[in-house]
Amino acid sequence: MFEELTKQQEEYVLDSIGELEELIERLCGIPAPSTREEKRAEFCMQWLKRHGAEGVYIDSAQNAVYPVCGENRDAVVFLAHSDTVFPDLAPMPFNKDEKRMYAPGVGDNTASVAIMLMVIKYILQNNVSFENDALFVVNSCEEGLGNLRGVREIAGRYKDRISKVIAFDGGLGISDRCVGSHRYRVKITAEGGHSYNDFGRDNAIVLMSGFIRELNRKKIPRKGTTYNIGSICGGTSVNTIPQSCEILYEYRSDDKECLGEMEAFFKSAVYKARENGTRIEYELIGERPCMGDVDEQKQEELKNKCIETVSCFDKKPVRISAASTDCNIPLSMGIPAVCVGLYEGGGAHTREEWIERDSLPTGMRIAMKLIFGLLNGK
Repeated sequence: MFEELTKQQEEYVLDSIGELEELIERLCGIPAPSTREEKRAEFCMQWLKRHGAEGVYIDSAQNAVYPVCGENRDAVVFLAHSDTVFPDLAPMPFNKDEKRMYAPGVGDNTASVAIMLMVIKYILQNNVSFENDALFVVNSCEEGLGNLRGVREIAGRYKDRISKVIAFDGGLGISDRCVGSHRYRVKITAEGGHSYNDFGRDNAIVLMSGFIRELNRKKIPRKGTTYNIGSICGGTSVNTIPQSCEILYEYRSDDKECLGEMEAFFKSAVYKARENGTRIEYELIGERPCMGDVDEQKQEELKNKCIETVSCFDKKPVRISAASTDCNIPLSMGIPAVCVGLYEGGGAHTREEWIERDSLPTGMRIAMKLIFGLLNGK
């Protein structure tokens, strides 16, 4: 088992909670939709520089990157994604009471970003050095149609140097297996026309409704496989026969073969619609891979270190699950990776999201112990 924090580290955690909460509130006030994280990335880079970080930069994917490494050693990568699911480019409401903080994206993933930044501040203040190299990344594009662009950039640039990856994301618990997914934009077009004069012509919305019914006819291959219609739009007015209709569709699975089965069913549904005369097109707009050929022993060792660390500070049984996270990319490349949550809360991906304020010290302790343990080869 990992030991608990040193006295100095514990004092820092307790003394820093007010600053941590202020940082969370400040970050929540900086809109960061996927692919539009530039302002939050800039804030994080400048914040790190003000606290003494050298060599921080923003890359082409809008990742704020702080390398703490030499040139020839393997590096441990610590990630916390900056983006939220919300498209808003204006600040969203933030509130708090004695027990909770409320804001869209406050937990997923603003709290984790702030906690990682506060641990880095401790490292900088105390001139801490480690046995292993580190790469701290406030990364972009984990949510929605970001398609994991941020972590793809990091994994591609540093692939020959990464030994393992920890993603700080979500509520207390860990994920050591990845859920892959395919995401599509599907469009149906029709002649359309005037709702009275051209009555009887093909209606793109009606045709899409039939296609959706076909998609929902699919029985999932096994537990751990899902599908969803996430968005639908089309039509012009109440008195117009719609000429077009679009949906966003995805399926997910933690099993590569099941993902392939879902792909085959989707394409057969498209073929069937075309055979019936429907003008239908689709575009693959997002793809998250399943597990690759990861060294099972190394992955198990990393998982156990994460479990031990969480168990030191959270006495409830550790929640272990499969999930779709930034870890999908390193795991698909054969790099050991685990996603670790740092708060308790609820309402993720809704505008009513909240976190428990008294869970934040636990999250900071977990992040600090995990970073120090892995970078010192423990």
